Amino acid sequence: MEIYYTCLPFEALSGSELYEMLALRQEVFVVEQNCPYLDCDGKDLVSWHLLGRDVGGKLLVYTRLLPMGVSYPAYLSIGRVVSSPSVRGMGAGRDLMRKSIEMTRHLFGNHPIKIGAQTYLLAFYTSLGFQSTGEEYLEDGIPHTKMVLR
Repeated sequence: MEIYYTCLPFEALSGSELYEMLALRQEVFVVEQNCPYLDCDGKDLVSWHLLGRDVGGKLLVYTRLLPMGVSYPAYLSIGRVVSSPSVRGMGAGRDLMRKSIEMTRHLFGNHPIKIGAQTYLLAFYTSLGFQSTGEEYLEDGIPHTKMVLR
């Protein structure tokens, strides 16, 4: 499956792109994971948004790329990592994360990247080079672990 990526700062997103990314985030994080939470946390405004689409233009995968200090002092970050249920198990998540790491470093420099990973995905993120800090915590009732890619 071929995924075509665009990466845009918030102010360059069209109304349709913003709607699509928020709809995908809500489909997975709120509805599928049954986790009501405040998605619009203010960080989107200062982030870059990586959108991955199929050849027909359907949004399949998404991440937000956060500059140094927005989520964690002295770290870049990647957040809101989401894949449409229609592409799970096809390598789309791995491709998305590789592209996200590449774009984060391209945009903000070769600095450590810190994430808050859902704990059940530790092996996935470890396979991409992230290392657990051992800091496990609950976020909106879901176990998460802080991880860093140096």
